[in-house]
Amino acid sequence: MSTNLKYLSLGILVFQTTSLVLTMRYSRTLKEEGPRYLSSTAVVIAELLKITACILLVYKDSKCNLRSLNRVLHDEILNKPMETLKLAIPSGIYTLQNNLLYVALSNLDAATYQVTYQLKILTTALFSVSMLSKKLGVYQWLSLVILMAGVAFVQWPSDSQEAATKELSAGSQFVGLMAVLIACFSSGFAGVYFEKILKETKQSVWIRNIQLGFFGSIFGLMGVYIYDGELVSKNGFFQGYNQLTWIVVILQALGGLVIAAVIKYADNILKGFATSLSIILSTLISYFWLQDFVPTR
Repeated sequence: MSTNLKYLSLGILVFQTTSLVLTMRYSRTLKEEGPRYLSSTAVVIAELLKITACILLVYKDSKCNLRSLNRVLHDEILNKPMETLKLAIPSGIYTLQNNLLYVALSNLDAATYQVTYQLKILTTALFSVSMLSKKLGVYQWLSLVILMAGVAFVQWPSDSQEAATKELSAGSQFVGLMAVLIACFSSGFAGVYFEKILKETKQSVWIRNIQLGFFGSIFGLMGVYIYDGELVSKNGFFQGYNQLTWIVVILQALGGLVIAAVIKYADNILKGFATSLSIILSTLISYFWLQDFVPTR
């Protein structure tokens, strides 16, 4: 049973990662009448959906008993304010990161984004060494160097990209690249910080995700008010939302749950293979379906 859950969670991770990148990119570049949906509101809705899903999972673990659910939430969240507050740091960083991903995919093609975003593997390794005192072997460091080379090559300008570069200005590409790089560092730090918290306490992953989602919703709403307050008051919170937007939001909410399941039933090595497979799929679909990426040598 555990083996089946392991491969099921990895398969869902591949599907979720690939689908999220492609649908998010498509939703941000699709030309349609009326205002485009606000990425800041999409982040908030995704956090609320994640909280709802985690509460349902805790309810299931509590043998579908409302009293048991209420007791667990009260004991693990309200009665442990300092433990709950620890999640405010990674939550704020994750909220920033989620908003940056929308910015990145509005300015980069899906394949370039996917490969460049894998720099988070390097930042995660560096933060793991510094914060968790992990030791990496020679082959692991060598693989990180190869990753750096891959990211450098994918950013290398080529003749076949000149036409695309004219459509996507150098300024917008720079904005997209900076958004990805900041997201990589924030992802690395927040991921290692979250891992450190999980290993130091015995609270379930679902409870931790509820705490993350709670702070994420607060930070997200602050972002909506600061950056898009005028647009929301003018056209509404759900302006520009359509079926595709809701698919993006649901996939983003699913991401947190899938990662938790992979950590629980599989391991980080298999998770890396799943992420690599999603990069290949994203590149192929970006080339054949979205037609916004032409691979060079």
